Amino acid sequence: MSGPDEFEQIERLYRPLTRGAAGAFGLLDDAAVVASRPGMELVLTKDAIVEGVHFLAGTPPALIARKLLRANLSDLAAKGAEPYGYLLACAWPQAYGWPERQAFAEGLRQDGEAFGLVLLGGDTTGTPGALTLSATMLGWVPEGRMVRRAGAKAGDLLMVSGTVGDGVLGLAAARGEVADPDGFLAERYNLPLPRLDLRDALRGAAHAACDVSDGLVADAGHIGRASGVGLTVDLDRLPLSAPARQWLDGQADRAAGLLRLATGGDDYEVVCVAPRPLPGFTVVGEATAGQGIRVLAGGRPLDAGPGGWRHG
Repeated sequence: MSGPDEFEQIERLYRPLTRGAAGAFGLLDDAAVVASRPGMELVLTKDAIVEGVHFLAGTPPALIARKLLRANLSDLAAKGAEPYGYLLACAWPQAYGWPERQAFAEGLRQDGEAFGLVLLGGDTTGTPGALTLSATMLGWVPEGRMVRRAGAKAGDLLMVSGTVGDGVLGLAAARGEVADPDGFLAERYNLPLPRLDLRDALRGAAHAACDVSDGLVADAGHIGRASGVGLTVDLDRLPLSAPARQWLDGQADRAAGLLRLATGGDDYEVVCVAPRPLPGFTVVGEATAGQGIRVLAGGRPLDAGPGGWRHG
């Protein structure tokens, strides 16, 4: 790549993203220090995104950066955590030169300011393969209050925030396979909104929670397995956006359409279980005694297969 070398890139692109955080040491060291906060615990999560898998080739670099941060922030949201900072790793193909890397850093800046994040460190390298990016996200939660996947109890309500299915339809829209005249669906896929606004509701009553990245059915299943309970999901109760509902109305097989929306992934909403309805959530089923997940549509059981995205 022509342009600034690695150290110049760090100085010009990434040092401003520390926002002066003392423990980042201006990105001049090999490590960072995070000072403890009395009465709080540090929550850590890590997600990677790969070109051609999690975003389409040709996606603007600033948008890629923002999706990377938001995918990780979604995990913090499901834990009831307050975002703090992140570590970044970038493996750049030759095609991503200095202008693309500047645009990427600008995307990090935009969402770093929007969500109160500081960059604490990381690494950057080249690759002969696809653009590969990873962030390790740090957040704070009151001691003993992180909402885990384990904790669901038989009789709890199964709930999901926001709307379901916009992510999978957004990918199809970005590929030109689904009509999306106002760009709503494509934006939901490219720029999800982490549900950090639900932090208080989750901390206050949720027995367990998970973010919806793999698909509602799959991610609900993660809760069931970790908690040792069964789950029933009624697809007729899915909260749908107007574009998703319009798409569903055009499907010859409604049950199959509902299943696609519930297993497609990339919604970055929160699925949780609690003993009572929570603000910001829609009840879509319940936790039961036993194990496994039962999916219904039109009152009849469906074979949901793996329920969503399977990681390689």
